[in-house]
Amino acid sequence: MQTYQAETYDVIVVGAGHAGSEAALAAARMGCKTMLLTINLDMVAFMPCNPSVGGPAKGVVVREIDALGGEMGHNIDKTYIQMRMLNTGKGPAVRALRAQADKYAYQTEMKHTIEREENLVLRQGIVEELVVEEGICKGVITSTGAIYHSKTVVITAGTALRGEIIIGELKYSSGPNNSQPSIGLANSLKNLGFEISRFKTGTPPRVKSSTIDYTVTAEQPGDQKPNHFSFSTPDSQYNLNQLSCWLTYTNEKTHQIIQENLHRAPMFTGIVEGVGARYCPSIEDKIVRFSDKPRHQLFLEPEGAETEEVYVQGLSTSLPEDVQRDVLHSIAGLEQVEMMRTGYAIEYDVVTPHQLRPTLETKLIQNLYTAGQTNGTSGYEEAAGQGLIAGINAALNVQKKAPFVMKRNDGYIGVMIDDLVTKGTNEPYRLLTSRAEYRLILRHDNADLRLTEKGHEMGLVKEAQYQTFLMKKQEVEAEIARLQTIRLKPTAEIQAFLEAKGSAQLKDGILASEFLKRPEVSYEELQQFLPELATSLAKRVIEQVEIQMKYEGYIRKAEEKVAKMKRMEAKKIPTNIDYQAINGLATEARQKLAKIQPETLAQASRISGVNPADVSILMVYVEQGKIAKTTSKS
Repeated sequence: MQTYQAETYDVIVVGAGHAGSEAALAAARMGCKTMLLTINLDMVAFMPCNPSVGGPAKGVVVREIDALGGEMGHNIDKTYIQMRMLNTGKGPAVRALRAQADKYAYQTEMKHTIEREENLVLRQGIVEELVVEEGICKGVITSTGAIYHSKTVVITAGTALRGEIIIGELKYSSGPNNSQPSIGLANSLKNLGFEISRFKTGTPPRVKSSTIDYTVTAEQPGDQKPNHFSFSTPDSQYNLNQLSCWLTYTNEKTHQIIQENLHRAPMFTGIVEGVGARYCPSIEDKIVRFSDKPRHQLFLEPEGAETEEVYVQGLSTSLPEDVQRDVLHSIAGLEQVEMMRTGYAIEYDVVTPHQLRPTLETKLIQNLYTAGQTNGTSGYEEAAGQGLIAGINAALNVQKKAPFVMKRNDGYIGVMIDDLVTKGTNEPYRLLTSRAEYRLILRHDNADLRLTEKGHEMGLVKEAQYQTFLMKKQEVEAEIARLQTIRLKPTAEIQAFLEAKGSAQLKDGILASEFLKRPEVSYEELQQFLPELATSLAKRVIEQVEIQMKYEGYIRKAEEKVAKMKRMEAKKIPTNIDYQAINGLATEARQKLAKIQPETLAQASRISGVNPADVSILMVYVEQGKIAKTTSKS
């Protein structure tokens, strides 16, 4: 009788959304034999919600993914139908690149990338159970009874995890876009002892483009000036044949229809149990919470170049189908619109993130990682960023190397993960620029300078890309050094230029670097006054020189704060500490510290309910080695 031999892998990734795609590609590219399991091969990197990538904070994450050697930036650069730089009138810390994706091209291109990747097996299957022995995850079991062994497992199940779709009074078991839900895996996680929360998100209806009256809406075109998410995409590949989005608004009639049907709205009738996203509320929630607003913005966003479907951004809803149709027909430009897909809400299970380490490995089960919406976040970018970190750490674990932890000063991905594991979240977490205390140094333009070295060290950034990065870095440093040695005299030409700009005239000579710090002077304008021109510099080199010069003082202050925090990050807290035995700690601090199990004093200082006095007491115990030994982790 032939004995069945289970397949064995270094890393198994469960779920092939944005988190799973990045996790699997990272692990495979780092040399690990990897399998990516998905419920449906036709939904790899699918965009069930907004067909876009980037925006405030999120766009920085995509650049960080690219700088570390991830795929999202490359993929959107190949498949966008519109590209726009947001907040161009503001400082570089809040500028944000956003792309409208061709959702079908995006998922197809990502699937092809995964299929072509060496060391990576893509397979369709529903994971029902985790194989756990003595607190160590050793594989998965699928619905067909197949057993796959592995050294590490990454769960990126997204909204499929015990997903339920809600439309009006209708509620049924389903993953996003009527795909199959993942019920067995959800039960397995619960049975293993994980604390599970229930969250909710939603989508708006999709409408047929040819039935929209665009003449009464405002056009939102893309940029003609080249911009890309990936640092390696050349300007020559910029797509000028872009599709426009269109702006319209709700009105009093819209609001009246919704008000009259609130008794049929699931979120007000008790049908919806999960906690929804604060920063992406449904239209019925907006009407109730902001009843003083006469209208709300709606963006009509094409879902692709080869489809009639248009996404009505801002109209997320779980109202009954007939009410959704009436709401659409009350809006300017949509009076005769044909609804192609009904909007819906979806509830799903979440592994509350305080149960994770900064590596995204679970504290409860060794060698098990979770990422994406499974950890309580919302958004493709947040998911992809976590997936990349989880995949990297799963691979490093297999290779018995030190883990990779992104700090808050390293990037927005670090801010997000620290927020999740230190503070937790009681609602779908969304990245915002205001969450980053070091946002002046966490800009979209310098993500490569912050992270490419690290990506190269781990084997994710290819040598050609790394050499291009080094050349850029050298050119930036050389040009800054050059500007710091050239002195400009108060010539008639310069004085006339400053007068025309409304800027104070020179009283004496000034370094070119200081002259460039004036807000009204650009790098290009400065060149006309220099005795010799710089060698031909790329646009991104010039951008970096100008930003580093103009914001030098502010950047230096931010870096001083980072240095201070790094000293606290270096103070590790032993895993065997007994917080109950430390005299002087407040009761709340003891409870929170025992729950979160911070790894450093810096992380402890960020826990809600742990005040500076508690941190000071803890610091004394750590530095003096006064640690109460326990038989197990608190």
